[in-house]
Amino acid sequence: MNKLWFFILFFGFAMIGFAQDGTSKKQGTVTFVTSNNVYVRFDTTQDLNVGTLLSFNGTECLKIESLSSTSAVCTLINNCAIAKDAIVTTQVEVKSDTDETSEIEDNTQNELPSTTVDVDPEYQQDESLYRENIRGRISVASYNQSSNVRENRSRIQGAFSLNASHINDSKFSFESFLAYRAIGSTPQDYTGRTSIFNVYNLNGTYDATPDLSITAGRKINPKATSLGANDGIMAEKYFGNFYAGIIGGFRPDIFDYGFNGDLLQYGGYAGIETNSASFYSQTTLGVMEQTNGSETDRRYIYFQHNSTIASNLNLFSTMELDIFGGEAGGSRLTNLYLSARYRFSRAVNAMISYDSRKQIIYYQTFLTQIEQFLDDDLARQGLRLRLNVRPSKLIWLGASYSSRFQSDSQNASDNIYGYATLTKIPSVGGRLNISYNTNSSNYLTSNIASIRYSRDVVKGDLNADVYFRNAKYDYENRDETFTQNYFGGGLNWNIARSWQFSINAELSTLDANDEKNYRFYTRLTKRFYSKMKK
Repeated sequence: MNKLWFFILFFGFAMIGFAQDGTSKKQGTVTFVTSNNVYVRFDTTQDLNVGTLLSFNGTECLKIESLSSTSAVCTLINNCAIAKDAIVTTQVEVKSDTDETSEIEDNTQNELPSTTVDVDPEYQQDESLYRENIRGRISVASYNQSSNVRENRSRIQGAFSLNASHINDSKFSFESFLAYRAIGSTPQDYTGRTSIFNVYNLNGTYDATPDLSITAGRKINPKATSLGANDGIMAEKYFGNFYAGIIGGFRPDIFDYGFNGDLLQYGGYAGIETNSASFYSQTTLGVMEQTNGSETDRRYIYFQHNSTIASNLNLFSTMELDIFGGEAGGSRLTNLYLSARYRFSRAVNAMISYDSRKQIIYYQTFLTQIEQFLDDDLARQGLRLRLNVRPSKLIWLGASYSSRFQSDSQNASDNIYGYATLTKIPSVGGRLNISYNTNSSNYLTSNIASIRYSRDVVKGDLNADVYFRNAKYDYENRDETFTQNYFGGGLNWNIARSWQFSINAELSTLDANDEKNYRFYTRLTKRFYSKMKK
């Protein structure tokens, strides 16, 4: 009898346990890995939510950021390293049969129509891994100057920029930056162009996969900005945190920035990118061959590094080492730039930078000037320091120092700049800025003081500002000091959310010859952007 009661109680508790909600293991497969995201495929994501943690080898490594019907876009956590085809798991809740049966019965009673109609089953399509984001701007501006001692001048200029990322949630992206300038009146001895159209950026990108992209057109590679624009093809592939790319095409013409089929260039690069909550780093090393006709014009190695540590310290550096020296051979460090920016707190930040640059020698383009360039092969160096302080909510203070120098003491200059800004004047309103700049070089010393007041006339729609600037110039080879005063002001009107119109006027006077110059500048800007999809 005791044994009978034992078995009855055992099976009773077992049935109660099986009737309760439990959990089961759900697993997915990593399909793509990029520098920012990890993509995981599941049979279904019905039991998953944004914020769910996924484990790899017993460690929580991924956090779900967005979901489609069978895919999850995740970010790495806990400094994990995950490769393609890895299996990740999580625990999901499983409801008891009793609960499911009762829910089905309730839903059946509430949802069944009085008459039934046969319909085709609906299948939810996978959402795209990409999201459309379009930003653009088009502007038209005019500049006019009249003077009592100089010739009048005028010009009209327009600009168009567009960054259309993943158009219609597709793999295709497009970007451009075009500018046009027409000079209306020129001095009699002017021999340059009066109609100038420049294409600074015009390209399309196809993301074959989240870790493979191909770009065609004119583009500056953000991983090697010192290379400048390339008219041709770029391809880049990620291998986890590592990446590699190739570049092939043509350099823009060095005189008019147009297309030049004689300036073939090609090369490649590799690097590593690390991205976590407290640390971001991107380091690139590459090599480039540039030609003119069929001859080598320049060959060099380039390096670029960018990192942010704990959201406070930013480091950036770039370097170019020329390894082609023509008949003489040898190598030259033609470009070195180092900078560090640190935010001590929300109220204090500082920056320091150093650069050293030499004349870049294109051995075919400048064939007749090579000896002259090599005789004057000095590095022009620069050092800059900057400090910004916010001692109170309404006050910003800042100062900077920069120095340019080279080994023969020529072309040296020192520049000191300081400013103070009162973001809101008590009882009066508006913003007040005062600044002072002094510069000294081998041939000139200048001192410039400026004051500017700005405020909203109609809050959010119409802003106005007025300013005064006094400049004094002392030339080493002259006994006279030249003083120039500037009086100016402007209006900025937000016509609508995406339309803006501005007009500025300025009078400058020069005491030496009682010169007066009048300048008028107007600009109309239209911004456009993609709307959020529902």
